[in-house]
Amino acid sequence: MFDFEFDDPIDGDRSDDLIESYEAHLRDGGAAFFDVDDLEYIATTYFETGRIMEALGVVDVQIERSAGSSDPWMRRGVLLNHLDRHEEALEAYDEALALNPVDAETLINRGITLDTLGRSEEALSDFERALAFDPLASDALFNRAIALEKLDQFEEAAAALEACAETDPEHPEVWYELGFCYDQLDRLQDSVEAYDRQIEVDPYAQNAWYNRGIVLNRLGKYEEAVSSYDFAVAIDDGFTSAWYNRGNALANLGEAQGAADSYLKVLEHEEGDAATYYNLGLAYDDLGDYPAAVDYFRRAVADDADYADAWYGMGCALDGQGLYAEALTAFARAIGLAPEESEYWHARADTEYNAGHLAEALRAYSHVVQLDPSNTDAWLDLAETRLEAGLRAEALDAFSQVVQLDPTSSEAHLRQAWALASIGQRESAVRSFRRAAELDPSRAEEIRRAYPDLMGGGDTRTGGLGRGTAGDER
Repeated sequence: MFDFEFDDPIDGDRSDDLIESYEAHLRDGGAAFFDVDDLEYIATTYFETGRIMEALGVVDVQIERSAGSSDPWMRRGVLLNHLDRHEEALEAYDEALALNPVDAETLINRGITLDTLGRSEEALSDFERALAFDPLASDALFNRAIALEKLDQFEEAAAALEACAETDPEHPEVWYELGFCYDQLDRLQDSVEAYDRQIEVDPYAQNAWYNRGIVLNRLGKYEEAVSSYDFAVAIDDGFTSAWYNRGNALANLGEAQGAADSYLKVLEHEEGDAATYYNLGLAYDDLGDYPAAVDYFRRAVADDADYADAWYGMGCALDGQGLYAEALTAFARAIGLAPEESEYWHARADTEYNAGHLAEALRAYSHVVQLDPSNTDAWLDLAETRLEAGLRAEALDAFSQVVQLDPTSSEAHLRQAWALASIGQRESAVRSFRRAAELDPSRAEEIRRAYPDLMGGGDTRTGGLGRGTAGDER
């Protein structure tokens, strides 16, 4: 809030002369020649050009000459705050308030320094005192909101920002902070609208475009989110967080190539990390480029050896290449890190099956349903594997679990019927076939043609059950 304004600005040539003259007098031992307005202009010029220490020296001259004025003390506090000499800044503000206890600007600046020191409760007190003297002071409303945000009091912060926006709708940051507060309050559409207002005030506010994208992503509006991230990276091509989240939004849209390209842009601008490598692995896995997927999953675990999902992803990509032994090693690492994660066990079971290890697959599928008894896919895989292993009674128990978990699934009844038919339980099989046809009449003819000896008529064919590769449920 260090802002000195002049009704009649000094022209450029005279201002240069004024600074040169002041500095010459300092070299000669003093600044007695200069009046209050000249000193104020010189201090402002130094401040605006980043010469904070020189500005502080000018303000100290003003304090000597205007012992009863609070303004130089307030300005001294602002300068000290910019120098991160916060305790000294507070002392200067106290001197100013001793001379003028109702000065709202000094109270606001003192509150800003207190908030910088993490003393947000004390800062709030100063902002509220300032508002008591000037209820429409937009800077007091705004900074009060910032302190409230730090205290996680987002409802009150939003109310303060709304008041600030009403008082000063062109405030350079109020709509941005209001968007943030609304996001924290889960008022997502209001948040988007606030960021829209911020962008109206400053179309090149890249962080507003970025945060708008984050909120749109949370709303499931992925295409609009991508558009917002596009604006953010158009403003700053090196905005890696925007590229990263653009990749996430495109992944949510099923656009794996676009997602991969976005994550690769992150790597153009900064060192890779486990999360970026992992997401690249997922993207290439979705593209069916399993060697590239494995490469990025390997980079992820090289960066973070405890990244269980990356070990799991690596296992799935290795399984997709038929590299079952390596896949099982990767799944073992994932399970070692997260032994209660049923998805890892399920993928391991699928790979054991694909490798022809029926006994190991059975043990793994059994462990999946112990961890997640409502997992119909795991029960179905367990049932089919038991049947293939000749464990017919156990297979029927598992098929029964599938039907109990999903009684309205035509597929569940159909698979149970096929199992019953394969072991000669014709009457039970017919009942299950009929139930499957009742639940999905469109499959009645398919069932009749597949099992003519049970259902009557048509060409015969063998009923079979397929199985996916590891990690299909991802």
